Order: sequence, then structure tokens, then C-alpha cells
Amino acid sequence: MTTEELKINVEKALEEIRPFLQSDGGDISLLAIEDDKLVKVQLQGACVGCSVNRMTLKSGVEMTIKKYAPQIEQVINIEV
Repeated sequence: MTTEELKINVEKALEEIRPFLQSDGGDISLLAIEDDKLVKVQLQGACVGCSVNRMTLKSGVEMTIKKYAPQIEQVINIEV
């Protein structure tokens, strides 16, 4: 998978999970993909102060991204 294909697949994954985040007043944006293994995202809105955002990041976002791009090893949230 090329770097461009990887980015497209990660964006598809975020589009899949975005409605769930938005239904709770949050959102997510892709900041970077490093070494085709690490995805940096930024949780936004209600997700920023949410006490379960780490669980959302691991069990929701990371799992969905890995479904579209299995070579991704880690997804991290970059706080503002």
C-alpha cells in the first residue's frame, strides 16, 4: 500500500467513526501519518474533555483504522 493509499484508507476509517463522535458532540481530524505505522489524530469538541476518550481512541478509532490499514501499529491523540 502506497503512502497515498494509506492516507485514503485512514480517512475512510475516520469517516466511518466520525458520526458516532459527532452524535456525542465531538469530532476527529487526521494530523499526520508517520513511517506508515503511527497515526496522529486530534479529538475535538466534547471528546477533548471526555473521561473515556482514551478508551474511544483505542477501542473505537484505532480498531477501525487497523481494519482499513492493518500496518498501522498505533494511533495517538495530540491534544491542543
